[in-house]
Amino acid sequence: MIPVRPRRSLTRWAAGVGIVVGCSVGLAACGDGGDSSARQACAHVKTSLALYAQSTTATDPVRAARLAEEAQIQLTDAEPLAAQAADEDSQWQALMTTISEYGRVSESHLVTALADQCAVADSSIGGQPPPPSSIPPPATTPPTT
Repeated sequence: MIPVRPRRSLTRWAAGVGIVVGCSVGLAACGDGGDSSARQACAHVKTSLALYAQSTTATDPVRAARLAEEAQIQLTDAEPLAAQAADEDSQWQALMTTISEYGRVSESHLVTALADQCAVADSSIGGQPPPPSSIPPPATTPPTT
């Protein structure tokens, strides 16, 4: 006959494990608003942009094609990371959309947008959007007397 006491211990142990796992999942959901995923995507984007720039100046057509292909691979690697960032915070939607346009639009048309969007990702701190750089502050109205 098996004593009842070990069964209670097993139940308590399983409940404890369940609580720890539940808390871990809950805390992981808090995350950083997609900033780290956006930065990871942008690391691939920056590599892609550098490879693309090299491909446009390469004199050997074979080397230029290889560099352009490597640039495309980097953007392909960036796409799921950008999608994850956009899923966590909609501010990264533009980054994801721009990267996903690569197959339809030449990289030369995306260079400026990608560089600008990654500059935002690099300047983001702790899930907070960076301060506006080109938007003037709101106008102030004089107090009424």
